[in-house]
Amino acid sequence: MKNLEGKVAIVTGGSRDIGRSCSVKLAEQGAKVVVNYLADKAAGEETVTTIEKAGGTAILIKGDMTKQSEVQQLVEATQKSFGDSIDILVNNVGGMVARKTIDEMDEDFFSGVIALNLNSTFLATKAVVPHMPAGSAIVNFASLAGRDGGGPGASAYSASKGAIMTFTRSMAKELGPQGIRVNSLCPGMIDTTFHDTFTPDAARKNVEASVPLRRQGHPDDCANTVVYLASDAAAYITGANLDINGGMNFS
Repeated sequence: MKNLEGKVAIVTGGSRDIGRSCSVKLAEQGAKVVVNYLADKAAGEETVTTIEKAGGTAILIKGDMTKQSEVQQLVEATQKSFGDSIDILVNNVGGMVARKTIDEMDEDFFSGVIALNLNSTFLATKAVVPHMPAGSAIVNFASLAGRDGGGPGASAYSASKGAIMTFTRSMAKELGPQGIRVNSLCPGMIDTTFHDTFTPDAARKNVEASVPLRRQGHPDDCANTVVYLASDAAAYITGANLDINGGMNFS
């Protein structure tokens, strides 16, 4: 029995890395998946092809989740393909952009990082919630950086991720009476292009050697938890910020 049979899911930033794993895993459980992307169409097409080859259903939609008009277009395209109801929203869009100290940052950079991570989560949530029936679920992506402040030059990123954790708790209280659950994940060191770009190999090896599970995480480690939180198996979990870090940090 597929846990999400007949459900409709939107995964923002769903074309690669953790977003791709979430898209594929949701489809494996029977959800009809909307894979959102912004720049890398080829990666999005590859994700949709992977889903379809496995017998799943997915569509690819381009959109900048920091722009309200494009978020609304995403919702409308989803409804045009799969009907009015949207059961699952995975707010995965985000990034660090660059490592900068406060001396190196200007207001535009700081605001841009906040918009990419926090505003995108707000805009997608606001646009999708009116179409979510009771029993629906939202899963946001925060970060271990939101708990511990992140590494050098990550203050803007960490601030945005900490805000997502608080936004998650607030939405859980606000939307709970409607039967909508809201949770977030706080990944640590996950083997993705994010860390390929922003984390030196030596630092990654140090993490592998020091965490209790002695490895970096895999995108599927996050995606499997997303599937759980989106399913009825997690029907009494809301407002949680779940750590996925191999024991690197305990909250």
